[in-house]
Amino acid sequence: MDNAPPAPHDYSLTGPSSRYALEHGLANAEWYRAPIPRARMKELMKRSDGPAIRDTIIWIAAFLVTGGLAFHFWPTAWSIPFFLAYGVLYGSSSDSRWHECGHGTAFRTAWMNDVVYNIACFMIMREPTVWRWSHARHHTDTIIVGRDPEVAVMRPTVVLRVILMFLGVPQVWGAIKSMVRHAMGRLSPDEADYIPEMERAKVYRTARIWLAIHLAIIAVSIYAGTILPMLFVGPLPTMYGAWLHIVTGLTQHAGLPENVLDHRLNCRTVYMNPVMRFLYWNMNYHIEHHMFPMVPYHRLPELHEAMKPYCPPPYPSTFAAYAEIIPAIIRQIREPGWSIARPIPREYPAQAVPAE
Repeated sequence: MDNAPPAPHDYSLTGPSSRYALEHGLANAEWYRAPIPRARMKELMKRSDGPAIRDTIIWIAAFLVTGGLAFHFWPTAWSIPFFLAYGVLYGSSSDSRWHECGHGTAFRTAWMNDVVYNIACFMIMREPTVWRWSHARHHTDTIIVGRDPEVAVMRPTVVLRVILMFLGVPQVWGAIKSMVRHAMGRLSPDEADYIPEMERAKVYRTARIWLAIHLAIIAVSIYAGTILPMLFVGPLPTMYGAWLHIVTGLTQHAGLPENVLDHRLNCRTVYMNPVMRFLYWNMNYHIEHHMFPMVPYHRLPELHEAMKPYCPPPYPSTFAAYAEIIPAIIRQIREPGWSIARPIPREYPAQAVPAE
């Protein structure tokens, strides 16, 4: 059972759940950390340009191949599989790229992180300044109701919304509304809670630039009399390529407890094959990433081995994770306070939440 307030679930960052979290020591709290030796952690946190440069070259080459073949075979049915592959690169693998480069750990060189971060943000339609601060809050207050702005599956579960996420509908519609709002120089109350005043001019400027780019792509398509430009850049590839990043993303936290202060309870580590791990940049090691977010993605398998004695057993596959997730989110339709209990090693007990 979660350490939840008595009121119904309210995910607003300015409502009663937020006040509850602040009053009961759930916000900006101390989290459990596995006792990895300091020297080992220092070594694991070393950054390097090499792995990310290699993986980014492969990523760009995959865009050129799949996009080139999709263009070559357009408008025949032979273009469809290449567009599907291009979409996964555009609307799914960009999710892990913005994420890791946003942490500043993918590359050692800062400008390389910034370049890939901004390109990937555009692909996944996550405004760079907004999401940098949103994600910082997500790591500070992971799945704390009223504090975390990145809860993917809210309770009680709205099944239709979860289904539409695989098609990118709620994400892209929300991104368009936010972009227009920011272009008009406004933030939502929740955004104003975590975006500092000094950063807001960048939010508005980026939104106006992005809006101009999207409108230009639409204008080019209309002028040329073809939808082809819109299939390569903009909301459409974000949507038709969204499914894989939802498949992987839901494994992170769905069905697990809210309002706990131990990432072993509210995150999953799931074993995935090498292709999935390349596309996902090892974010399947999600307990490890949340507990030690400054470890680069290419060192997470090593961190996983070091953390094994302190953590629940990893899920052997994505299918195994979904065998638990699907029944859990269905049950949370009628029992929003219920959550999956993960087995914590007895000798390393779970971090307690503050007493009321």
